Amino acid sequence: MPNAGYYGLIMAGGRGTRFWPRSRRRHAKQVLRFFGERSLIQQTVDRLQPLIPPERIWVLTNHYLRAEIVRQLPEVPRRQILAEPAQRNTAPCIGLAAQILLSQDRGAVMGVFPADQVVARPARYRRLLRSALRAAARGEIVVLGIQPRWPETGYGYIEFPGGVRPGALAPSPVLQFREKPDLETAREFVAAGQFFWNAGIFFWRADVYLDALRKCLPKTAALLAALPPFASRGFRRKLEAVYPLCENISVDYAVMEKAPKVFGLASDDIGWNDVGSWNAVYELHPRDADGNVTPPGTIIEASSGNYVDAGRKLVALLGVRDLVVVDTPDALLIAGRARSQQVGEIVKRLEKQNRDDLL
Repeated sequence: MPNAGYYGLIMAGGRGTRFWPRSRRRHAKQVLRFFGERSLIQQTVDRLQPLIPPERIWVLTNHYLRAEIVRQLPEVPRRQILAEPAQRNTAPCIGLAAQILLSQDRGAVMGVFPADQVVARPARYRRLLRSALRAAARGEIVVLGIQPRWPETGYGYIEFPGGVRPGALAPSPVLQFREKPDLETAREFVAAGQFFWNAGIFFWRADVYLDALRKCLPKTAALLAALPPFASRGFRRKLEAVYPLCENISVDYAVMEKAPKVFGLASDDIGWNDVGSWNAVYELHPRDADGNVTPPGTIIEASSGNYVDAGRKLVALLGVRDLVVVDTPDALLIAGRARSQQVGEIVKRLEKQNRDDLL
């Protein structure tokens, strides 16, 4: 049976610009189906069960996406899917959820989860979550570290004591959080065996987080504390007024790096992936003998390493390699797979051109 005091906050406010042209403001990365029939946010809710059932899930998103998320998650109470009045990064977002939960359950224990990650081994993942939630119920601040599989320069790292055992269910002290490293430093981290990727998955009691927020971001904490009860008629109006005044800062910088004592669980291989680019989608799909990921019926001649997403349209590849091809009714992306992290730059150019029709 799930613990009545465990709640899940799913953060779903991002735009997923690196997945343009499939990802748009009203249909962003987290509500897209890259793997099977369930979207990324639906898979996030699925793998939390039975530890945290849908009736204790809260989702914070933006006004563009709320209607689609409500449609995709009918099992989550509609009132628990909220649109933030403004984007203020993760520290205020989590503070808002903690404020709401604390007003309803003084012992509320929160797990915080991004909406757009993949976990291929959910049972092993839930074992770690159960241990983390138990530690959080005791008043500890807990972070989940992901065992690195290569020297990644795009993630921050969590440093554990030497000799930490991946997959151990007893939380270990976190020595420090390390910024995104250069390649040489990332290689040193992986070789050392005590540095784990920071996946942005956190656990704490709601009151513990709000105490930390009062110390680290007193202005934001005071603004959120002034909100009336969630069920009151004035809640939404007051939220619209105060939330844009909160500091725009991540929970890592605002709280985690300043907290005097943080614990972590160093995961073993749970099949985690943050699905950060079209190339990551390519890597997670089965490929043909020439390394292509293509729809059925694609005509391929002397081509290798390509990813094609073109709906039902017939695609023919001739003498090309390592491309990403994504076709939508109003836009076509053709990019080198190695540069798929830069697709967001195209979105910035469209914004400067005021091409809202393509955003």
